Amino acid sequence: MALIPTILKEIETVLGQVEEGQLEQIASTLQKAPRIFIIGEGRSGLMAKSFAMRLMHLGATVYVVGETITPAIAAGDLLVAVSGSGTTKSVVWTAEKTKSLGCEVIAVTTNPESALAAAATEILHVPAATKYRRENELQTIQPLGSLFDQCVHIVFDSICLQFSKLNDIDNAEAFKRHSNLE
Repeated sequence: MALIPTILKEIETVLGQVEEGQLEQIASTLQKAPRIFIIGEGRSGLMAKSFAMRLMHLGATVYVVGETITPAIAAGDLLVAVSGSGTTKSVVWTAEKTKSLGCEVIAVTTNPESALAAAATEILHVPAATKYRRENELQTIQPLGSLFDQCVHIVFDSICLQFSKLNDIDNAEAFKRHSNLE
């Protein structure tokens, strides 16, 4: 079995079920938010952090929940919460708390019936396999939540492309915000 073509086919199958229009709408929602907060754990958290980094390059005011310089969230702010299963306790708790403070919550998950989805004001359904291999999940040759993480990374990059268009930010402008201490 050729692994890379198989993995790419899996990704294509998942992303073919994600609504491009919803990604455009999320980019618009992000553009309107005064501040964006991002949360995720494990590899999903790494995808979330990469999203936060790229949004910063594109001019957004963005923070990663749990970092030492992250301020208090306030009414009007937006949280993007990432959990493949939709059951990661710290992510769900943060989404619930955020919603109670009058903020929008975008849940990024495989499970639109999850506790995270219930705490969200918008659900971005990424129908990939998770580490739990639930009955209704897509089959994958990859371990754990690799397929979800790969697809989320591409989905986030697609949202960033839409965000950059809405804000008229090209590569040269984004590069000005790229780290120059490396």
